[in-house]
Amino acid sequence: MVADFSFFLLLFVSVFVFSANAKATISISPNVLNRSGDSVVIQWSGVDSPSDLDWLGLYSPPESPNDHFIGYKFLNESSTWKSGFGSISLPLTNLRSNYTFRIFRWTESEIDLKHKDHDQNPLPGTKHLLAESEQLSFGSGVGMPEQIHLSFTNMVNTMRVMFVAGDGEERFVRYGEAKDLLGNSAAARGMRYEREHMCNSPANSTIGWRDPGWIFDTVMKNLNDGVRYYYQVGSDSKGWSEIHSYIARDVTAEETVAFMFGDMGCATPYTTFIRTQDESISTVKWILRDIEALGDKPALISHIGDISYARGYSWVWDEFFVQIEPIASKVPYHVCIGNHEYDFPTQPWKPDWAASIYGNDGGGECGVPYSLKFNMPGNSSESTGMKAPPTRNLYYSYDMGSVHFIYISTETNFLKGGSQYEFIKRDLESVNRKKTPFVVVQGHRPMYTTSNEVRDTMIRQKMVEHLEPLFVNNNVTLALWGHVHRYERFCPISNNTCGKQWQGNPVHLVIGMAGQDWQPIWQPRPNHPDLPIFPQPEQSMYRTGEFGYTRLVANKEKLTVTFVGNHDGEVHDTVEMLASGEVISGNKESTKIPNLKTVPASATLTGKSESNALWYVKGAGLMVVGVLLGFIIGFVTRGKKSSSGNRWIPVKNEET
Repeated sequence: MVADFSFFLLLFVSVFVFSANAKATISISPNVLNRSGDSVVIQWSGVDSPSDLDWLGLYSPPESPNDHFIGYKFLNESSTWKSGFGSISLPLTNLRSNYTFRIFRWTESEIDLKHKDHDQNPLPGTKHLLAESEQLSFGSGVGMPEQIHLSFTNMVNTMRVMFVAGDGEERFVRYGEAKDLLGNSAAARGMRYEREHMCNSPANSTIGWRDPGWIFDTVMKNLNDGVRYYYQVGSDSKGWSEIHSYIARDVTAEETVAFMFGDMGCATPYTTFIRTQDESISTVKWILRDIEALGDKPALISHIGDISYARGYSWVWDEFFVQIEPIASKVPYHVCIGNHEYDFPTQPWKPDWAASIYGNDGGGECGVPYSLKFNMPGNSSESTGMKAPPTRNLYYSYDMGSVHFIYISTETNFLKGGSQYEFIKRDLESVNRKKTPFVVVQGHRPMYTTSNEVRDTMIRQKMVEHLEPLFVNNNVTLALWGHVHRYERFCPISNNTCGKQWQGNPVHLVIGMAGQDWQPIWQPRPNHPDLPIFPQPEQSMYRTGEFGYTRLVANKEKLTVTFVGNHDGEVHDTVEMLASGEVISGNKESTKIPNLKTVPASATLTGKSESNALWYVKGAGLMVVGVLLGFIIGFVTRGKKSSSGNRWIPVKNEET
């Protein structure tokens, strides 16, 4: 009996000692992925006395220091975390380097309020490493082409295609009018940029820099107008992409279709050093729906600044291009530069009046990833004054059907006498209005907005002084702007005064609502700046805090722009501009694409009543709805950003 008791006592002590000395373990399945978007399941066990501050870090390359993670997740996202074990499934992007995963214990006493992320939340501590996984690789997929996107060139019967691969070995595009007969081929030019090309931190620091891979650029030539072409990129030795298709550009098309927005960014399946944009997922989803509904009609996309919001953390560019590939591989994806692609402390053009406007919004990238990852028509470029290559894709134009599109830079010199000003002047004066009766200008920072964006007041004044006369004198139809993360439509306007026609009074739209979820308040009443009352000025015809994008449809007689909301994929505002100069709003059926639903005109506020009393009622109602909707969307977005049980809820940083 004593012997039996001794045996059980020894067994109990052994189990207790083993449990006390047990180490946390972490495993992954599978350990090889094929391409971006494939998921890995990360499992852990043996986490003693689990805390809701325990977290999982993602690292690539695997030798990265503990505090140089790509992103992180709190273990409490797993339903079994309190028992010391659990699992998390994550889709991963191919960064052309292996991944590893580490679990850390973080205690409240170690929270460092001086070590914060972009949203001023404490970054998790790395003092107590509990476990590290084996490495995960993309195997032969490292050399596979990804991040495929199209754009126009200066030649009408061509289409540019760009993509990224893990090495500089020669790659090609092969293409043709039949999916099973890609008889044409063209070699792709490979290029890359290095850490020393970056102009400031974090882009040129070890925490923000990652190998960007090789960027390939080639052109498909001798295309027939409006014909569907099939293509794939890659090589026999490194592998080929799947076959994609697009409709070739048709400058004489009877109908022009474009999807236009600014400030979209991208979403990531993990929390990182900067705020990412969950709403961008919906924007891409609805635009993809619209593209597929078009059938064999050509279309294009315009993303007018604040592209990926990488802000110096290079892997975010990879996340962005993987996210847009489903649409950018089908239609040309055009961009113009924003503050978050370019601005850096020593940028060459920084006049006294702009000292507080142009800061370090680009995170030290100084336009380098933007310039090499895109190749827009034209040859505009400006030196950065540093080791970085010249900044490209600043201003350019092209025709598509009945519309002449022009893109400009609000981050570089646009004043009278400068090279950009001269380009805009020559371009607008040379437009053949019989061929393209409508002219659409696009830039990042708005010339007109009723948001309380006081920091940009001077730049708006300079734009009105120098650029607006060019727009007015050359009868620009429509001016589109981003930067302010809302949608707003103005009356036909010049010198802050409403006109009756767009001829001499371009219609301005702010369309920076595609993803970034920091939103400024509207301008308060001048005599009551501290009261939360934001009257809608007479010039502002429609404004909202809803996320979404705009859809442009034009023929020789009419150009129509509709605002599509992300929460339902339906039309919420419409404006029509006739070639005769007349501006009409409220007709939702005018831009209906087959198989797409629209909402009745009576369901939205699209204009202002002639009655002042009724206008105030509508304005107040719209104001309340807009503010309430913006609050709800912001709250939901913040909720998405926070983990289940995560005590850190991201706080919006006041920036655009």
